[in-house]
Amino acid sequence: MYRTSLLKQTARPSVRVSTRQFSVLNNQVRKWSEIPLAPPDKILGISEAYNKDANTSKINLGVGAYRDNSGKPIIFPSVKEAEKILLASEVEKEYTGITGSKKFQNAVKGFVFNNSGKDVNGQQLIEQNRIVTAQTISGTGSLRVIGDFLNRFYTNKKLLVPKPTWANHVAVFKDAGLEPEFYAYYETSKNDLDFANLKKSLSSQPDGSIVLLHACCHNPTGMDLTPEQWEEVLAIVQEKNFYPLVDMAYQGFASGNPYKDIGLIRRLNELVVQNKLKSYALCQSFAKNMGLYGERTGSISIITESAEASQAIESQLKKLIRPIYSSPPIHGSKIVEIIFDEQHNLLNSWLQDLDKVVGRLNTVRSKLYENLDKSSYNWDHLLKQRGMFVYTGLSAEQVIKLRNDYSVYATEDGRFSISGINDNNVEYLANAINEVVKQ
Repeated sequence: MYRTSLLKQTARPSVRVSTRQFSVLNNQVRKWSEIPLAPPDKILGISEAYNKDANTSKINLGVGAYRDNSGKPIIFPSVKEAEKILLASEVEKEYTGITGSKKFQNAVKGFVFNNSGKDVNGQQLIEQNRIVTAQTISGTGSLRVIGDFLNRFYTNKKLLVPKPTWANHVAVFKDAGLEPEFYAYYETSKNDLDFANLKKSLSSQPDGSIVLLHACCHNPTGMDLTPEQWEEVLAIVQEKNFYPLVDMAYQGFASGNPYKDIGLIRRLNELVVQNKLKSYALCQSFAKNMGLYGERTGSISIITESAEASQAIESQLKKLIRPIYSSPPIHGSKIVEIIFDEQHNLLNSWLQDLDKVVGRLNTVRSKLYENLDKSSYNWDHLLKQRGMFVYTGLSAEQVIKLRNDYSVYATEDGRFSISGINDNNVEYLANAINEVVKQ
């Protein structure tokens, strides 16, 4: 009797809703119904439009994911072999640690910082426990984690990003509480790096700002700095006491060899060891260079001033990551671990796979250039650019005309993902571009 009475007494108030409460609830419902429709993602929205297009000659040059010469996505043969090993040996699917497994962290450190035994400064930083590495949800996840981390612990919230930069950079960092602001990088009227204004705009920024640097294959322009130009930029970084934040999503896509594409990282390691730079952060991904797009496998590494600082920073990274996604997925990271594990002899196979992928991209870039009409437009900049993209210099109006008249889908800034080009469509694409440029 007591329990029944208590249940009735406690249930009654939740059923009764006063006029004022109903009004509040009704207003809340109206507010939910008034939420505006968000615009489609600039890149992913292109794929949605492409999928709806019935034109059999349509070409998708939007999403930066590799396609073979038949226009099909691939799985690297070395990755397939790693998955076979994983299938035969894996005995559990337990959670990994908040910052990923130690084996994955060590693989990343050896790959990026030790540079296969060639970077003595990076190796020194590893031995001194001055590199904190955490597995993240691919490159985007690493950018968000470092954005949140810097918002919590770095005094200056201003983040300098190149103009242009990857479309998602600004959104990620704004949502993390930082204040992105552009610095000069590319001159669209000349289709070339605007190095003089790059230095000038960086030099004019407040001391202590965070500066975003693309390690290689600058997205979207594909135009990288030379080693000599990097020296000048890093001199400004030191003079202005900037905090370098490096994004490295396309390691290996510049040269075909991932160990050759990290000159900036080696130089930063040297400056840290020489005590000319206190710290920097690196966001890295295996999405492109291992084709682990959907596995969302990446990392963040923070180079610290001491082993004691590393302990504190790692503890804060764990505290930050825990309420976001608790711990990272394990399948992609285990593939990475197997490929870098010497006992499986897959490293050279992976390097060959990657070189083959980049070789095809370079070939199709040259074929596109050869088929373009140079009488009305100078296309030489295409051959200077590196990586998965060509930054064409086409206007938004020309890109829209390509989409409407020829079913060629690309972002309106004129960035083309050349992995969508192959022997079957390169002439069609070049002819479409030639016609649009003439008009």
